[in-house]
Amino acid sequence: MSDTAPALTADEQVARIFEWRRGFNTIHLITLGLELGLFKALAESAGTADEVASRLSLHGPYVRTWLWTAHGMGLVDADADERFRLAPYMDQILASPSHPRYLGGYVQLGTGVAAEDFALCVEAFRTGRVVPFQGRGEKFARMIAEATWGLQIATARKILPGIAGVKDRLDAGGTVLEVGCGTGNFLVQLAKAFPSAQVVGADIDADSLAVARERVATAGVGERVRLVEGDAGQLVAAGSVDAVVMIEVLHEIAPGIRGAVVAGAAKTLRAGGAMVIVDETYPSTLAQSRLPEFRFPLQTGIEELTWGNVLPTREEQETLLRDAGLAGPVERSLIGEGFTVLVARR
Repeated sequence: MSDTAPALTADEQVARIFEWRRGFNTIHLITLGLELGLFKALAESAGTADEVASRLSLHGPYVRTWLWTAHGMGLVDADADERFRLAPYMDQILASPSHPRYLGGYVQLGTGVAAEDFALCVEAFRTGRVVPFQGRGEKFARMIAEATWGLQIATARKILPGIAGVKDRLDAGGTVLEVGCGTGNFLVQLAKAFPSAQVVGADIDADSLAVARERVATAGVGERVRLVEGDAGQLVAAGSVDAVVMIEVLHEIAPGIRGAVVAGAAKTLRAGGAMVIVDETYPSTLAQSRLPEFRFPLQTGIEELTWGNVLPTREEQETLLRDAGLAGPVERSLIGEGFTVLVARR
């Protein structure tokens, strides 16, 4: 095939490599700021490098270098007296873990997990070795949950209420099932967003469910939230729920059992109930791989390769839904950096 994009010069290609390398350093700079509390400190009040270092009991010269670099990258701003403060919206994005725009968990997932996995890739490419999502421990489970926090908030507060009929059912005491509930963040958001609804969360990872039980209890919503370990299609009664939700889970299900899992989840729906999938769509053709909406799915595909995760194409997604008995039209929309929202009804 021939590429239609205009040819780049050698210098422009070199500049792209340097820009990507800067991105690598910037992500590690952000991780330092998160782990050392620098973003949180600047969100609380502006200060000079010495003041910030003193407040956090850190080495002054190192903090000054971090601040100057962060200033150059546009993460922080400063006045003429070198009093530093967070750049606009960075308080939400990097200093407020409960905010829908928070991306600190996503950054730390990259530096704390993906970087280690990439280091193992050379050997994995020779052997096909896979280290799955499950069984990596509580810290990993919490990182995954934080990385998808914004999607969870958006789904509970905007996506579900915006689907015709779903809000009315849940407000009337209906039931919503989350398949792949992880550490329970979304379950708590659901219980708060729909105070009359019953909520069921299913997952196969014991580490995640242990955190979920603690989180549900702390939030005081245990009377309306039920957690089950295993296949939702086997553990939740057929025709008993009004909505099934899967957030960044479909591509994590092994292709060999993906159809059975989706079909089992679909069977739990009452007539007219909705299956809502928020996930990523892999390009169907090589030409699509250069379209902006596929940049993030491609990135996820390589980052999670040795986890055993395989992102489905549009055609594969819709075949799964059809084969699961969801015969109506499949609604499809894009949100964020490259996430697909799929809605199909029973």
